[in-house]
Amino acid sequence: MKQIRTYEHKKILVLGLAKSGVGAASLLHKLGAFVTVNDKKPLSENPEAQGLLEQGITVICGEHPIELLDDGFELIVKNPGIPYHNPMIEKALLKGIPIITEVELAYEISEAPFIAITGTNGKTTTTTLIYEMLKEGAKSPLIAGNIGLVASDVAQEATEENTIVIELSSFQLMGIRTFNPKIAIITNLYDAHLDYHETRTNYHSAKANITNNQTEHEYFIINADQEETMKIAAESKAQIVPFSTRRVLENGAYVQDGSVIFNGEKIMDTKDIVLPGVHNLENILSAVAAAKLSGVDNQSIFNVLNTFAGVKHRLQYIGEIEGRRFYNDSKATNILATQNALAAFHEPIILLAGGLDRGNEFDELIPSLKNVKAVFTFGETAGKIERVAQEAGIKMIERVDNVEKAVPAAFKYSKPGDVILLSPACASWDQYKTFEVRGDIFIEAVHKLK
Repeated sequence: MKQIRTYEHKKILVLGLAKSGVGAASLLHKLGAFVTVNDKKPLSENPEAQGLLEQGITVICGEHPIELLDDGFELIVKNPGIPYHNPMIEKALLKGIPIITEVELAYEISEAPFIAITGTNGKTTTTTLIYEMLKEGAKSPLIAGNIGLVASDVAQEATEENTIVIELSSFQLMGIRTFNPKIAIITNLYDAHLDYHETRTNYHSAKANITNNQTEHEYFIINADQEETMKIAAESKAQIVPFSTRRVLENGAYVQDGSVIFNGEKIMDTKDIVLPGVHNLENILSAVAAAKLSGVDNQSIFNVLNTFAGVKHRLQYIGEIEGRRFYNDSKATNILATQNALAAFHEPIILLAGGLDRGNEFDELIPSLKNVKAVFTFGETAGKIERVAQEAGIKMIERVDNVEKAVPAAFKYSKPGDVILLSPACASWDQYKTFEVRGDIFIEAVHKLK
């Protein structure tokens, strides 16, 4: 790692812990800063804070005392989940205290270049694909951010021989100053996180930060099929590399005559790609562009796309039992994600859906249910999903207690050739701690059928 002196003897507040806060506090302590950590969880219930205390770092737990900001801090490293309308953050901004997120620290100390991926949907799949392609092509990648290890931890171990492939949220991107990836990607933009960003414009501006520091020496891979992303590209100083699933491009990544093409060169046939879905084809094209710009050979790209069956819980292929194929899409915590999942299949679908009720209706799903022959519902939104299923003309609709019971019920009703798809269109928190827990229970229930 680079031995920078930027933070030496600086008084810095790390606000909010979780993994990134712990990583930031430890790193700043190593860099010679006077670090104070403030976390809302009481110290007795906070092993992370206890560990920092043992390192000699000042720790204040149990509340966020606003008067703490009168102690002369020169910088705040904010947990990405803390919104900017938080009273502590509002006061810090009024006092003119700079606020960054942990990814900025990672960039400042890293000897390795970054490939950074953001967007509303597809970030994790795209990040994983790029990592696997670079690994297959012997490019020594490391993975970080939301998908992997804390970026500042990874950056401390990285050398010039590595490339850090990092998934970034809009929350993280709001807290950068100098972060400048060699390759930046925006997969797509839809309305999301408006409770945090308040307006669509704010959300899009946060995403645009991924390219703000890029120059003509860097690359910006962008979805050419979206007006919103192209507007951001028009303001970028980087070399623009577009991708499109809908049309042939002069340069960049696209599909033509059943082939994946990059800059006019055929990479592989689309029929040899294992990962289903048009939305995944977008992810694949952006990943191919990043891999080719990184010097990965076509055979390595083929090897990955010919075997990669999906990130866990994201339209993940679980297996086939007596002619029925099972897919785990527990990460589909909103309607758009479930629409994308349903569009990935031409076969008859048995849909398992339901979960936390956030007050929205599900009428937008109706056009996407044309291939659905049965729906098994669970959770707080079961009744709402049953209503739209009825309106879509689906005759088999059954409510069950939970995902574990939905799997055998769906299998009993199904026939060979059917797809049994968990794609809830809802968050999991009414019944399960996380979408990962929900997906794991689905996988276990499928294995029990065997």
